[in-house]
Amino acid sequence: MSERVAIVGVGWAGFRPSTPYQSYKELMYEAAVRAYADAGVDPRRDIETFVTVSEDFHEGTSIFDEYTPDQLGGALKPVHTIGGDGLHGLATGYMLVRTGRFSLVTVEAHSKASNILTLPYITAYAQDPVLNRPLRLNPEYIAGLEMHRYLYETDTTPEQCAAVVVKNKRNALLNPLASFAADLTLDEVLNGPPVAWPLGRHEVAPLADGAVVMVLASEEKARLLTDKPVWIRGIGWCNGPASLESRDWADAPHIREAARLAYRQAGIRDPFQEIDFAEVDDTYAFKELQHLEALGICLPGEAGLLTEQGATEPDGEFPVNVSGGSLGVGHLLDGTGLARALEVVLQLRGEAGPRQLEDVEVGLVQSWRGVPTTSGVVAVLSN
Repeated sequence: MSERVAIVGVGWAGFRPSTPYQSYKELMYEAAVRAYADAGVDPRRDIETFVTVSEDFHEGTSIFDEYTPDQLGGALKPVHTIGGDGLHGLATGYMLVRTGRFSLVTVEAHSKASNILTLPYITAYAQDPVLNRPLRLNPEYIAGLEMHRYLYETDTTPEQCAAVVVKNKRNALLNPLASFAADLTLDEVLNGPPVAWPLGRHEVAPLADGAVVMVLASEEKARLLTDKPVWIRGIGWCNGPASLESRDWADAPHIREAARLAYRQAGIRDPFQEIDFAEVDDTYAFKELQHLEALGICLPGEAGLLTEQGATEPDGEFPVNVSGGSLGVGHLLDGTGLARALEVVLQLRGEAGPRQLEDVEVGLVQSWRGVPTTSGVVAVLSN
């Protein structure tokens, strides 16, 4: 049984609002080639099993793992699909290595959102088929209701949510992968087009196409392949209630439980003091604040103040979404969590370019499956 698991190779492709010049297979192939070159492995010879993260409704085909082996180099090898977020795939790859049965595992997640013409209607299928789906609730309408409740319960202000947008889009100016970087003011965010009050258009992460591939290795194999492994110190996940009627609308207890599991495994007692930076889900601006509170970085109602005071800026006490997050980079559907993990890996390896943080050793990455789910993953990575 392998006690430690490392990320030894990463690759990416796309990260653009639309990629009409590439199919999803070509995006995955480009990302995979980069990841294998980074890890110094040949998938046909070295990789023992493959994990692809996808949602059949997004792909337009069922049993999607039938469509991934060729471009990942996994033909005639075990390949299986995780119907979740990219970090669910990372957790699966982690567990496969920990069994001792596999020493090298490939994990892939992607988005070809530009191919989906009716995404809100497809997303609505995730709602409870008996209690919620007949109401024909638009996912962004549900997000607006949740934001309203969160602001009411925590005394967070719309200005503090807007500050998340300003910060993340400004951070994205230093990220060549970011498609939605901007230098906005609070007034521009607050007075932008409305979506579902109090949620505004600037506070919703735009969609993007892209693919991310990571190569995971056992400790023994990692030592042979690289001198800069990124260790998965802890990873946890949790799924809450599926129906809208049986959840906590102001809090994210599923993220709190996932964090508890990850911290226990990683030996983290005080995340604010022991973790250097974080990449967290910001599908909607208020979600960054809600998730920081659920992660135990601060108490309920304090994340907005931290953001307002600059504590989550790249030069602050606890940098959050230095990459620009989904608000700046773009939302990659099922690949979003792995895109956030990519930034943590690059930071821990000192390869983040002009946005590189100084002296970082431990990073936190968190994902959320999106409306209407209460499903999330938290991972602690270290160099």
